[in-house]
Amino acid sequence: MRGLNVILLVLIGLLMTVSCSDEQDFDQIDDLTITPSYETSVFYVKAQETLINRVAGINFFTQDFNFDAFEEPFFTNRVLSGVLTYELENTTSKPIEIRLEFLDEVENVLDIEVFNMDAGPTAILQRDVAYGATGKSLDIIKATSEIRLTAINLGNNSSESTLEDPAIVLRSSAEFTLEIK
Repeated sequence: MRGLNVILLVLIGLLMTVSCSDEQDFDQIDDLTITPSYETSVFYVKAQETLINRVAGINFFTQDFNFDAFEEPFFTNRVLSGVLTYELENTTSKPIEIRLEFLDEVENVLDIEVFNMDAGPTAILQRDVAYGATGKSLDIIKATSEIRLTAINLGNNSSESTLEDPAIVLRSSAEFTLEIK
């Protein structure tokens, strides 16, 4: 009897193992898609009205921002889309123009964003610029090596705002979606 119970128990255990298992599909990894989004600050520039009044000529600020991250193969081979977000605030007494030029390695202009803003106080201007299927070409982002920012005073060099600490502030950030697998 005891031997029969052991055999019966082993037989039930074997049947449970065979009947409750499915064949494993290890090719499922091929169907897996991983597309994380990465967000980062691009630049922050602030120019006080007193500085603007001291600069002769209309260009009161020009600076090139190095952007080698766009040239990394990890990024350029995997980027699917992106959005650059800009916020511009003007509390000075001057109308201004901000020009952003996207440049490749030999300083060819790939794209230009222009912002015009009346003398302050004004509402904060926000602009989202999409790249990829729903926006501008991703090739612009992939080939960008630096961004040249030029701020132009469209007013005079003598007026002064009555607001506390009048300045022009430009902030930008970027969010990109990459395909990892």
